[in-house]
Amino acid sequence: MSGTFALGKKAIAECDRCGFQYKLKELKELVIKTKTVNLLVCPTCWEQDQPQLQLGMYRIDDPQALRNPRPDTSYQQSRDIQWGWNPVGLNNPLGLSGLEDVLQAQGAIGTVTVSTE
Repeated sequence: MSGTFALGKKAIAECDRCGFQYKLKELKELVIKTKTVNLLVCPTCWEQDQPQLQLGMYRIDDPQALRNPRPDTSYQQSRDIQWGWNPVGLNNPLGLSGLEDVLQAQGAIGTVTVSTE
């Protein structure tokens, strides 16, 4: 004996979705949410399993915060808060104490020559 079922080379079957007749070997199983639903459909009615229907099936962890974080104190000098306005320099409108003016402005004035040609 060769097998339990007949080969079905010329067998005719109906599409479970549209009802048209096709060869049985042309029909494909329909898969919804990664499960076969025991429907055989024609190539026109067949569609791939939609990945958006699988949302929530797989746990996804995307942590954003650290537990018990500690500040980096190695670059304290570069993290000094400067209150500079108008256009540069220490301006203390709130009257905060302990602020140092470490901003320094540099500028240069050049000369303009006019050609008389």
